[in-house]
Amino acid sequence: MTRVPSFHLLRTVFWLIPAIAVYTIVLGAMSISSTLLGGHGHFAHRCAQWWSWLILATTGVRVSVVGLDQLTPGATYVFVANHQSIYDIPVLFASLPFQLRIIAKKSLGRFPILGWHLQRSGHMLVDRRRPDRHGIFTWATSLPSRGLSLIVFPEGTRSRDGVVAPFKAGSFFPAVQTGISIVPLSVVGSRHVMTKGELTTRPGDVRLIVHAPIAVVADTEPTPDVMRDLAARVHEIVRGPVDAEAAAR
Repeated sequence: MTRVPSFHLLRTVFWLIPAIAVYTIVLGAMSISSTLLGGHGHFAHRCAQWWSWLILATTGVRVSVVGLDQLTPGATYVFVANHQSIYDIPVLFASLPFQLRIIAKKSLGRFPILGWHLQRSGHMLVDRRRPDRHGIFTWATSLPSRGLSLIVFPEGTRSRDGVVAPFKAGSFFPAVQTGISIVPLSVVGSRHVMTKGELTTRPGDVRLIVHAPIAVVADTEPTPDVMRDLAARVHEIVRGPVDAEAAAR
């Protein structure tokens, strides 16, 4: 028997994907044009926020945010989040009132325009097999003076079942080496909007829980034990609300 495509799959293919393509072309052109004028990519980030808001609204994703009052406006943080879905990026960019940057795979630099644009707008491209820690340190050190914050997903990949995998200790080097405070983030529910390995998207409710900042003492040569202990500590904070949501379903 031929399986009939679901309403949500048809909606994704014939409405959501074309709409996102339009958002990407228009806002991408605006973002690229803005970086030609110099600056730190602040307007490019504003374009990324608009892109995120439009994607969430078009998909029907409602985001509730708890804990933002614990953060200092304009401060620089390293935000550390679990990773459930490709929708995590729009959720974070639309919800956090900070200039956000990412450390992306160096392979993205091979794509015409994209790699150049990422670097021009303040993001960092890294070879994950042979990371240049000195280069990352130099880049991370410049974040406060440029009014930028960093987002990292220390699981390394998206979770298929919602379980928060152990955090990779190396993801915390930018925070530890520079002394930038860490803010744990729990993204709850995004996996129900779009599951890893599936094309179908569904409307849904996502909670973003902002935990209290963790002060970090700068250490340019941290020991492996220090890094592992910090990764485990942040992991326990992040996984709490995520595990509670999974247990309640």
